[in-house]
Amino acid sequence: MAIARTDRVLSETFWQAEGSALWAKRAVLVVLGIAALAVAAKIKVPMWPSPVPVTLGTFAVLTIGAAYGPRLGLTTILGYMIIGAAGFDVFASSGAGAAGIEYMLGGTGGYLLGYVLATLALGYAARAGWDRNVWKMGAAMLGGNALIYVPGILWLAHLYSWEKPILEWGLYPFLVGDAMKLALAALILPAAWTLVGRARG
Repeated sequence: MAIARTDRVLSETFWQAEGSALWAKRAVLVVLGIAALAVAAKIKVPMWPSPVPVTLGTFAVLTIGAAYGPRLGLTTILGYMIIGAAGFDVFASSGAGAAGIEYMLGGTGGYLLGYVLATLALGYAARAGWDRNVWKMGAAMLGGNALIYVPGILWLAHLYSWEKPILEWGLYPFLVGDAMKLALAALILPAAWTLVGRARG
C-alpha cells in the first residue's frame, strides 16, 4: 500500500519557515523532543520483581513520532540515544548505578531499540494521515507499542534466559498502564488536528 507522503504531520502545520529559519525550527523541535523524552523517562513506577519500570517514556516516544514524522522523529530519538550513550542521566533508571552504554546494554536495552522502531512507524503512519482519525491512530499506537515490546522481551530473554519469568518481568505488568497511555496518545493527535482546523477556519 502506497503511503501518501503529501500529508503533513502536526509539527509542519505551525511556524512556517524556509531556508535557515526552517533548520532553526527543526533544531528547536529536536531539543524540545529530547527534553520531553528525558522528563517522561523519569516519571516512573517500579514494577518489582521486573527490572524494567513503567514510565511515560512510551507515551512520549509514540506521540513525538506521530507529531514529528519519520525523519524529524528519528533525528530526535537518535539524539536522545546519543546523549544517553554519552553518560547523561536521561533514561528511566540511569544514574550513579549505571549510565551510558553500560545502561543501554542492560535490561532496558531492547526497549530502547524498540523506541527507534516505534518512532519510525508512528512517523510514517502520521505521514499517511492516520493521526487524524482516533481509530487509525489507536491502531498505529498499538503497532508501535508492539515494536517496543518485541525487541525488549527478546533482549531480556537474551540477558536472563527464557528459564526466568521474562513475560512476567517485561510484558504483563505494563499492559494496563500502556493501554491507558496508548488511548490518551491516540486521542491527543486527532484532537490537535481538530484544533488546527478550527484555527484555520
